Amino acid sequence: MSQDEYRASLDYHELPKPGKLEIRATKPMATARDLSRAYSPGVANACLEIEKNPADARRYTSKGNLVAVVSNGTAVLGLGNIGAQASKPVMEGKAVLFKKFAGIDCFDIEVDESDPEKLADLVCKLEPTFGAVNLEDIKAPDCFLVERICRERMNIPVFHDDQHGTAIVAAAAATNALRVAGKSFEDIKIVALGAGAAGIACLKMLIKMGAKRENITMLDSKGVVHTLRNDLSAEKAEFARETEMRTTMDAMEGADLFLGVSGPGLLTAEMVKKMADSPIIFALANPTPEIMPEEAREASPNALIATGRSDYPNQVNNVLCFPFIFRGALDVGAREINDEMKIACVEAIAKLARVTASAELGTAYQGEKLSFGPDYLIPKPFDPRLLPTVAVAVAKAAMESGVATREIDLDTYARSLQSHVYRSALVMRPVFEAARTVSRRIVFAEGEEPRILRTAQAMMDETMEMPILIGRPHVIDQRIEREGLSIVAGRDFEVVNPESDARYREYWTTYYEIMKRRGVSPDVARATIRTNTTAIAATMVRRGEADSVICGTVGQYLWHLDTVSQILSTDELHPVGALSLLLLDKGPLFIADTHVNAEPSGEQVAETLIAAARHVRRFGITPRIALCSGSQFGNLDSLSGRIAREALAILDERSLDFEYEGEMQSDAALNPELRERLFPGGRLNGKANVLIFTNSDAAGAARNLLKTVAEGLEVGPILMGMGNRAHIVTPGVTVRGLLNITALASTPVSSYG
Repeated sequence: MSQDEYRASLDYHELPKPGKLEIRATKPMATARDLSRAYSPGVANACLEIEKNPADARRYTSKGNLVAVVSNGTAVLGLGNIGAQASKPVMEGKAVLFKKFAGIDCFDIEVDESDPEKLADLVCKLEPTFGAVNLEDIKAPDCFLVERICRERMNIPVFHDDQHGTAIVAAAAATNALRVAGKSFEDIKIVALGAGAAGIACLKMLIKMGAKRENITMLDSKGVVHTLRNDLSAEKAEFARETEMRTTMDAMEGADLFLGVSGPGLLTAEMVKKMADSPIIFALANPTPEIMPEEAREASPNALIATGRSDYPNQVNNVLCFPFIFRGALDVGAREINDEMKIACVEAIAKLARVTASAELGTAYQGEKLSFGPDYLIPKPFDPRLLPTVAVAVAKAAMESGVATREIDLDTYARSLQSHVYRSALVMRPVFEAARTVSRRIVFAEGEEPRILRTAQAMMDETMEMPILIGRPHVIDQRIEREGLSIVAGRDFEVVNPESDARYREYWTTYYEIMKRRGVSPDVARATIRTNTTAIAATMVRRGEADSVICGTVGQYLWHLDTVSQILSTDELHPVGALSLLLLDKGPLFIADTHVNAEPSGEQVAETLIAAARHVRRFGITPRIALCSGSQFGNLDSLSGRIAREALAILDERSLDFEYEGEMQSDAALNPELRERLFPGGRLNGKANVLIFTNSDAAGAARNLLKTVAEGLEVGPILMGMGNRAHIVTPGVTVRGLLNITALASTPVSSYG
């Protein structure tokens, strides 16, 4: 590591405040009333309920989502016995991963105790506080004793991740490597170099997956573990063989799987050459593996290789396991993490790698080919599907094996986990459900764009639609291959080639008929349909060959708006405004008009407000709309105030079935107490969830500030007034954002408004 990288890592831990964790309150603490409920006297009520029924600790405290990460620092990965205090950065890091990947809260507990029985006794006494315990970086063989004592005495899951986490991920990788190699667990010959906690746990897991003990050769620092040795621990003795083999070179003859959890450089190219065809090499020593992948590949070109490093394919990383197995265990109140749950975890991780990579994963690992094969045997740590896939499998196994203390509906549980992974999942659920009930043809103007291709892949699972992509077929095929997608033109999507589509003449003549009295000649029409994919897509919708166009991943919003307006506007349909939904920590907030009308009239503002109410209801949300301006209930004779008052007068003439009020500034819209002081008795109840501004500058500024400063997640912008025939995204849209817009576009006009 360079000096700059070394310093940067220290700065990461020190600045802006020391450490990687902090504690935050989940309940308000602003008034004397809050204090009386949080502490004395109100806290006594929760205490008495738990005294009567100890299981209620999960209802009234954080225990059900709280894990202890416990270590004495005697076997810190790559560092050895550095002591409890020096191990704290690692344990804090483990806690951060629990929170990041599974939403689990953690306390890291570093214990200055080297006696394993005393350490186990200390851990057991923590049971009233925690829902589960993750033992970490405790040396072998002490770790076996500590875990065994804790599992016997505690009625909550105790999981030594160095053993079982490594074993689960390695078993998942082995499952898929054997599939690629055309081999089976029952038949393979295994050589394991390294007889510590991780190595022994890995072998036990491989046996549970079907490997035969008699086909396993274990080696420690003294060579082959055989029956004539008298220096073996009980754990090693389980794997002792009657054999004349004594060295790694001896053992590697004809081996199918090498499992290394030992040290750097202990496997040589000559040893690899002695292995069977299509050997599986798991060189998991960190940071330097037993053999570097390049050297192993040169010795055996068909080798399937995994390491513990992130800079090579197939990283065997515990983070693929521990957050999600704990999530599932906690959510069903499991008393332990048993073999059935571990095997369910193995199978879920392995299966996920065999499914086409998600859109979000493609964004996180741009430039990598994420399709199942020799270089993609296990999922990536940032695959958002790990949480719902693995946690559900673990919860199901816990219930079926009888260690769960409460039953849950797995479908509902899976949806709740999806909402944790995708912030838009909960609010978008009604839209996706509606989209699945009908079939609408969606045409994407920028069909060569990788985000569009990933959206097309995801549509097969989310909406069941067959999209139409505008683009050059050879470019689309090349990018599908590069992105590791499984979609195929003609089977999963239709292609319109702007260079040579047979319908070219029909399209340009249609476009010409629409535009001939707007200064467009036949030559211009021909050139436009050759070069302007948004015009092609809109023309398809106009001709009835598609139901809705999605465009805007490249180029300016207003340019796309001008094109779709010219082609698709009618006496009944025209762009009214753009509505953006911002998902914030305190709930959803809609903002309009963010893009369409720069300086709208009062009539246009009123029309935008009414359209917004219709669209908000599509999300199952009751609209409460504030008409926002620089004026506060008539206190300024400003342009924005006059437009707002004009719009309000128009609205008041209509019989509208939703709450609205104005004109007001945005703080009054979002603060009911302030609004009541300024304007008592108004017709808007509670906090507004829709803000309609009197110009797009103000609306756009509010949208952008909430996206950046408040980390709001945007759904939209939704183009209102076009009868769901067109939607224009912005260049920064994510694949999840595109999929959300696709679901909106897939909803029939009658239910969309």
